[in-house]
Amino acid sequence: MKKHVNVWDYAGHIMERIGGGILLTTKADDKVNTMTIGWGTIGVQWGKPIFIAFVRESRYTKQLLEANGEFTVNVPMGEADKNIISVCGTVSGRDADKLAQLGLTTEEGETVSVPAIRQLPLTLECKVIYKQAQEPSAIFPEYDDRFYAKGTRNEGDYHIAYYGEITAAYIAE
Repeated sequence: MKKHVNVWDYAGHIMERIGGGILLTTKADDKVNTMTIGWGTIGVQWGKPIFIAFVRESRYTKQLLEANGEFTVNVPMGEADKNIISVCGTVSGRDADKLAQLGLTTEEGETVSVPAIRQLPLTLECKVIYKQAQEPSAIFPEYDDRFYAKGTRNEGDYHIAYYGEITAAYIAE
């Protein structure tokens, strides 16, 4: 069951929760993957409500987004299970089925082929309407050094901004 909501009534909640980690779920063919994101924003572009998600080039999620162009954003409403956020932020979908490993329950999307995750019930269904790779030379040195530094596992692993039109917003019950 889904309780449809006005996304703007929950925009503050979404932005408050993103710093602690929310999930971005993708699907291509029959493969569903979810990952923790801590960067993103909600707004308006071309008169449409959008969620912008930042995904590193190396991530399995990027591969699925490129194949499908749809995603869901899954936000906890109460206390989030820290194990879900931790596993989905450290284990690659290339190597494991995180949904099965964590016992997550999916709910079929309404406007996208990607499911919602009931354990993080506030769901935004999104269709990519624009994407933009980061331009390394445009990143201020202090941020380039902090997030993409030479000699670290993230060296040169820049993000792509995926602008997803929010096509549905609800709380999975």
